[in-house]
Amino acid sequence: MATVFIGIDVGTGSARAGVFDLAGRLLAAARHPIRIWQDEGSIVEQSSADIWAAVVHSVREAMRLAGVAPEAVGGIGFDATCSLVVLGPGGEPLPVGPSDDPQRDVIVWMDHRALDQTRRINETGHPVLDYVGRSISPEMETPKLLWLKENRPATFAGAGHFFDLADFLSWRATGSLRRSACTTTCKWTYLAHEGRWDADYFRRIGLGEFTDEDFRRIGSEIVDIATPLGAGLTAEAAAELGLAPGIPVGASLIDAHAGGVGTLGSRRADGSVTEPSREVAFIMGTSSCVMAVTREPAFVNGVWGPYFAAMLPGYWLLEGGQSAFGAALDAIVAMHPAFPAAREAAREAGVPVLDYLETRALAQAGSVEAAARLAANLHIVPEFLGNRAPEADPAATAVLAGLKLETGTESLVRLFVAALCGLSYGARRILEAMAREGIAIETIVVSGGAARSRLLRRILADATGMKVALPETPEPVLLGSAMVGAVAGGAYADLQAAAGAMCRTGEEIAPAGGAMAEFHARKAEAYDVLKRAELELRRLMRDA
Repeated sequence: MATVFIGIDVGTGSARAGVFDLAGRLLAAARHPIRIWQDEGSIVEQSSADIWAAVVHSVREAMRLAGVAPEAVGGIGFDATCSLVVLGPGGEPLPVGPSDDPQRDVIVWMDHRALDQTRRINETGHPVLDYVGRSISPEMETPKLLWLKENRPATFAGAGHFFDLADFLSWRATGSLRRSACTTTCKWTYLAHEGRWDADYFRRIGLGEFTDEDFRRIGSEIVDIATPLGAGLTAEAAAELGLAPGIPVGASLIDAHAGGVGTLGSRRADGSVTEPSREVAFIMGTSSCVMAVTREPAFVNGVWGPYFAAMLPGYWLLEGGQSAFGAALDAIVAMHPAFPAAREAAREAGVPVLDYLETRALAQAGSVEAAARLAANLHIVPEFLGNRAPEADPAATAVLAGLKLETGTESLVRLFVAALCGLSYGARRILEAMAREGIAIETIVVSGGAARSRLLRRILADATGMKVALPETPEPVLLGSAMVGAVAGGAYADLQAAAGAMCRTGEEIAPAGGAMAEFHARKAEAYDVLKRAELELRRLMRDA
């Protein structure tokens, strides 16, 4: 009898697997690193073979730690970054960049090589763009596809399959070429509310080949999230993963969307089930995503969507976010001269360096509530990879103000706190853009590694004026994918039913209000001043 479900998450730096029971309790989890290549010209690439090998390692280790038999697994769900995988007709890897290395067959989501193609697509003003916040991003797939056609024509012409990474994983597991409504709607411009690709859009932007071939290479059959694929796990994939053939595999999710599935509509301590449209899922990883759902379509400039049934059945999805979140925090603290000493102190204490800095911040401030004031005179706009939302400006850059010739750990701690504030003001601006369109949010449900930070949750609550809730599970993204497996395996009728049984809300933090709200209002205004200054500096130097 099936008693557990496996969720598999492929992030930017690692693959992870989690084994969950029917109630959503995590039995075991494991991770394995993924190789990444970063070259000049904003090129960021990976290997699909390396990614699959990391998945295999993680699943085998998680199952070993869980101590359950392969026959106990009732379903599998995958999620992954929205990276582009390019394969030949027989599934062989094809080179996607100047290296000409066929093992480098993945253009990673954060690769910004297609800025010119992005600009030209947006200049068409095509109605399809209304469903991506009226401005497509270089992190989406059609700009990347156009770049390949124009810069790697042999690869483009010779490709048999263009996969979103999450769909590649489900294909590798089942052999099914059916694509998920999550990936294709959110990153490929599939119009799920109409059940079609827009042929005119592809012709207008210079990718008419896909229309002519009935979209065969990017997905001629799109299915709902968690739809069982093929005959389940193939014998080959089962042997690699150490599992039984035929285990149901559900149509997959983007990684951030798995976090949304694993957090929204959860059960609270009093037994009530929350209404998903009153919450946002805030997924914190290398980048961040702010995911809101509505009963009716809502259009917010600079916020991706609305996408129908792209995360929860029956709801429209809006997706904002910050292109650099965890990556920005890491970069900011690493540039301080005291960072090497702090890293060594953290190693000796047996804790991650950011946890060490948080402990120091609480000691300096005296409490988690007062810690934000350490950054009173230090202001950061941490847009190292541009602004994803709500400005949709991929050319935006980071700005720091208030630095002094200080080299000690105390000044590093202040810089760390200022970075947390800057990241929170970026989230605040996304939520404000949604609120202007009548989307009433009460609670931010956080997930991802940074969500475990008490200090970040406190600053986020005070900076946005909203409650911040932490899921009970330590792995909400993995849980979201496991829920896909549970639905595919027939344990629950749909994702909402699975959420009511498997998702639970833990700690909640209310905003302090009063003087702290005024403090953050001033710092948020300083954040806006810096953003305007950065835009003006780019204007001044545009033709220099």
